[in-house]
Order: sequence, then structure tokens, then C-alpha cells
Amino acid sequence: MPEIDPKLLEILVCPLTKGPLSYDRAKQELVSERAGLAYPIRDGIPIMLAEEARKLKDKT
Repeated sequence: MPEIDPKLLEILVCPLTKGPLSYDRAKQELVSERAGLAYPIRDGIPIMLAEEARKLKDKT
């Protein structure tokens, strides 16, 4: 499983909210809690398209 560059993580933001992203190493996703979306990382490349993102389940 390729690792994502930590410097890239520092500059990437959610394309919808412009908010911060957290890295889920196990699922290979960048998670935007604000947008409720998880963007996939494929072959070490973040796919920052809302239509490619997975919706997060409600926490309630």
C-alpha cells in the first residue's frame, strides 16, 4: 500500500468546504468531517472529486 506524502496532506483541503482533511491509512482515504465525505486514494494519488467520494455515515 503506497504511503501518501505528509507534505501533500498539509496543503490538501476539501474541495467543497475548503476545510481540513484527515488521513485514514487503513481505508486509504482522506476524510472531510465537515462535508461528510471520504475521498479515495488510489495508487498513492488522492482523488479529490466529490462524485468519487464516499458519504460518511451519520454519527447519531
